[in-house]
Amino acid sequence: MASSQSRDLLGPPQTDLPRITIEIPDGGDISDATSSISREWSPSVLSVSNTISGSPAGSSSASSLEPPNISRFASVSSGTTAFTLDGQEDALKPDPGSEADFSVENNCFGFSPGQLNKLLNPKSLPAFYALGGIRGLEKGLRTDVVAGLSVDEHTLPGTVTFEAATTNHPNLRQLKNGTPDHFDNKVLPSASQSQSSRAFGDRIRVYGRNVLPEKKATPLWKLMWRAYNDKILLLLTAAAVISLALGLYETFGADHPPGSPMPVDWVEGLAICVAILIVVLVGSLNDFQKERAFVRLNAKKEDRQVKAIRSGKSMIISVHDVLVGDVLHLEPGDMVPADGIFIEGHNVKCDESSATGESDQLKKTGGEDVMLLIERGLTKSGDMDPFIISGSKVLEGVGTYLVTSVGANSSYGKILMAMRQDVEATPLQVKLDGLAGAIAKLGGGSAILLFVVLLIRFLANLPGSHLTGAEKASQFMDILIVAITVIVVAVPEGLPLAVTLALAFATTRLVKLNNLVRILKSCETMGNATTICSDKTGTLTQNKMTVVTGTFTGLSFDDKNNQGSERRSTNFANNLSSELKRTIIQSVAINSTAFEGQDDADHGFVGSKTETALLGFARHVLAMGSLADERSNAQVAQLMPFDSSRKCMGTVIMLGDGSYRFLVKGASEILLGYCANVLMPAGIQQLTQSERARIESVIEFYAKQCLRTISLIFKDFPQWPPQGAESSDDPSAADFDVLLKDMIFLGAVGIQDPIRPGVPEAIAKCQHAGVFVRMVTGDNIVTAKAIAQDCGIYTDGIVMEGPVFRTLNESRMMELLPRIQVLARSSPEDKRILVTRLRQLGEVVAVTGDGTNDGPALKAADIGFSMGIAGTEVAKEASAIILMDDNFASILTALMWGRAVNDAVRKFLQFQITVNITAVILTFVSSVVDTEMRSVLTAVQLLWINLIMDTLAALALATDPPTEEILDRKPSKRTAPLISIIMWKMIIGQAIFQLTVTFILHFGGPTILGYPEDEIRSVVFNTFVWMQIFNEFNNRRLDNKFNIFTGLHRNWFFIAINCIMVGGQIAIAFIGGAAFSIVRINGTQWAICIVAAMLSLPWAVLIRCFPDAWFAAIARFVGKPVVIVYRVLGRCMSRVGRLIPRKNKKQKEEVVDNTETGTEFVDYVASPKSQDLEKGHT
Repeated sequence: MASSQSRDLLGPPQTDLPRITIEIPDGGDISDATSSISREWSPSVLSVSNTISGSPAGSSSASSLEPPNISRFASVSSGTTAFTLDGQEDALKPDPGSEADFSVENNCFGFSPGQLNKLLNPKSLPAFYALGGIRGLEKGLRTDVVAGLSVDEHTLPGTVTFEAATTNHPNLRQLKNGTPDHFDNKVLPSASQSQSSRAFGDRIRVYGRNVLPEKKATPLWKLMWRAYNDKILLLLTAAAVISLALGLYETFGADHPPGSPMPVDWVEGLAICVAILIVVLVGSLNDFQKERAFVRLNAKKEDRQVKAIRSGKSMIISVHDVLVGDVLHLEPGDMVPADGIFIEGHNVKCDESSATGESDQLKKTGGEDVMLLIERGLTKSGDMDPFIISGSKVLEGVGTYLVTSVGANSSYGKILMAMRQDVEATPLQVKLDGLAGAIAKLGGGSAILLFVVLLIRFLANLPGSHLTGAEKASQFMDILIVAITVIVVAVPEGLPLAVTLALAFATTRLVKLNNLVRILKSCETMGNATTICSDKTGTLTQNKMTVVTGTFTGLSFDDKNNQGSERRSTNFANNLSSELKRTIIQSVAINSTAFEGQDDADHGFVGSKTETALLGFARHVLAMGSLADERSNAQVAQLMPFDSSRKCMGTVIMLGDGSYRFLVKGASEILLGYCANVLMPAGIQQLTQSERARIESVIEFYAKQCLRTISLIFKDFPQWPPQGAESSDDPSAADFDVLLKDMIFLGAVGIQDPIRPGVPEAIAKCQHAGVFVRMVTGDNIVTAKAIAQDCGIYTDGIVMEGPVFRTLNESRMMELLPRIQVLARSSPEDKRILVTRLRQLGEVVAVTGDGTNDGPALKAADIGFSMGIAGTEVAKEASAIILMDDNFASILTALMWGRAVNDAVRKFLQFQITVNITAVILTFVSSVVDTEMRSVLTAVQLLWINLIMDTLAALALATDPPTEEILDRKPSKRTAPLISIIMWKMIIGQAIFQLTVTFILHFGGPTILGYPEDEIRSVVFNTFVWMQIFNEFNNRRLDNKFNIFTGLHRNWFFIAINCIMVGGQIAIAFIGGAAFSIVRINGTQWAICIVAAMLSLPWAVLIRCFPDAWFAAIARFVGKPVVIVYRVLGRCMSRVGRLIPRKNKKQKEEVVDNTETGTEFVDYVASPKSQDLEKGHT
């Protein structure tokens, strides 16, 4: 029996337009029949139906061609094009400076990157027409707009010329059952001799990959030069060089008595130069490592997954693997990864404000429709927008588009290349910069005072001095060097470094723990979070969904409970009619955006977990065949993408009798409210009150079992769009809001999504840490409450629905807000209002979101968490941290590391200020008291101590990982100062201890121990360094607890760095005599040094036992003189600073205002009222 192919037409019949019928005999081709059709017929109304009719031999089937509905377009002048030949040539002319993009050696494609770039920036219809439209692009890029690129593509044979791609392009889409023959007799011999074996080798060579060129790393020598270009270091270098020159003169240029040893005064000058070099090298290496760490982090941050069509199959690929010629899916919430031309779809609207600044929603028109309208002379370009711009957001609709530019050639890529800049300072870094400036003023003032006092003494001793001129100059340089070194030690340049190291270390670890930090400051902010507003699905639950219960036409099944009386799904399916099965399968398969995957995960489908669960039910229970076959056999007239306000999505399909069926699925109780009828075994019946109550009780029964309930409803229409339901934006489409009434209830299912293991424990830990956890979900109130109880979120608080919440007046909302634990049936706007109101109450809010409409809430929160698996690209772009596993436990991890970052900085701050106070006072007092005006610590020794406290200690203390104990305290308030009362107590207490020990050894040592002066100086230096090493252990705690070794065995950085410091000090003591102006000490003296330094450990216990309230009272009394001195020094240093010319505008902006900094420092020193006393526990 012979058969014929039926070429059916896609799209609703236009009853008011003429219809043309063309007979296609068996074996005929549609292109033969349409070759003489006027260009007035739109290619968009043609499609292929690969069904074989069962007509008898000799019969023929009909294909119908319908004219497009172009009533919504501007006036058309038939037979003329909108663009002249000259205009087309001008459209592809290179812009000045971009000529290189138009010339590619051995280009086997029809177009150069430069020609494709002319499509956009700005959008250019003349360029689109000049390139042959969508068909010319398809041919020139050697791709297929239906099947996409071939996964087997490597090196392409032959060459397509520009003329071959752009001439004789068909006006009607030629549909064949295979890949079109793009090249036929127009293919030229290949000019490329490249035999690259890598996938898409020629395509990548010509058009590049979808990645931006790596930002050129700053060379190490440049970082060293920047680090060295510090005014203080330059001043110290000048003094060291002069000292070295004088030392060399005294050694080699002056006469020495016979038999006297050769002077080695030059060694100190050389040692200072070497110490400066080491400080610069270590600082620049830290910057170098930091820069590399953030480059790796940014690369991870920018990577994401997109849906592409290759070899006719939808698949998930990395955004970095998108190539020119790829066909990509567009879905609501997508962030467009590359420039391109819209192929086809349903009601696609984009927000291009981030790329073009236009805030309007822009509806996209298919490339073939645009080409047809151009050829008809359309002059209004506003109705013809086939351009898909990278960086824009898909707001609604679904479709596909052809990629034309990637990477640095794309519109968004060019913007990013122009906007590349360094990482901005975080709030904590800015705060520390101000504090560092305050400390530097005090240290600088002390150094100036020291220099003035010693200079007066030096000048007073000159008249009776027997020193030579060179020796006097050397003595003066020694005074200057010590004063400058005090400034070097006093300036805490390690503070910003500590923040950077802590953030770099934390963000790197967080990536391994499924937290991708996009905005650096969020890492430190998360440590102070006071409330978390969490989604349910995928965050609190496993997001592994399975349909376990359901009810259709009065029949039910239950695969969840095991009480013995349940009907299982297999028996349930046997009792369904084939017509009902077909309706359910259509509701699930056609009304879905999921697609078949390559593995067995999620029932073999890729997409929303709810949709994959429904598709799994259709496949395993209802015996659904291939999803691709189901969809290819359906004629879709219109799509209604999921809308969070409607809580549903829908699809309109044309049935075999020419009527249309509107299929909807979504939230059960909401869709039930749209229904007036119900499908029963006997047919469609009116939905009575008793039947409605029965269905509501079933839905509530499912919800109480923590099941997500989804309903399926439908309605048939004789035409589309129905009479009186036309959309005001597009008369050929329907307004769904008008149609959602008097629907037919098909059935409801219960989808099980088990709670994630460890979530109840993580929530309990958050609550123990003083963080209030709320659930904000779109599920119904019964399901939400049941799951919240199982998770430990709901205790005795308030459970409220979004529609009720948003109608509360402000005073009532503020009254109830602290007790709301569950917000069910909430919209994204409800979530945004919740977040905004909580912040008004002074809360630090973290919120999770996965949908496009969650963007405002994620932006409004202090820390926005988006879902790495279920989240849309718009949600990820709006968030600060991406949860790569969608797991609530990862939020707890971020909370712990956020607190660890803040603690690391405060630990280092506590350590640094202690050394600052001790070193400055010790140098000042010993220099003034000494008859020769020599400090007990030389310049080289101070530089070694500076290296310890500024760099090595920052590395050690900034890398402490969090322990469970970090959750034993409440979060800090927004206004809490960096330095708490407990920290000030430890700083002052340890400074007193170190000064006492050092002064006793320095001034009483010769009498008590009987050692000569050079040995005493060596013992003092050794003891001072060891006190810093032991005090570093004390500073691992910020509270009043005693165990300073908690988690020490897990921090190998701390152990290794302390080994370096200990090894360095031992080496200095044994072989650094000349450079450090010390002598070797014996075993007894080593014991004295270490025992005296080790006493800082028990002393720290005594300090922690001292009552905080007593210390606060003493600080208020003693702190006032310090504040007065600081203000005077601050004004003086600011005036001196104004005399020094700034290098650039940026440095001027970074200068901290004296009044603001002074106020901040006063708050730290003398305003305990503003500080919340941290009660430590012994």
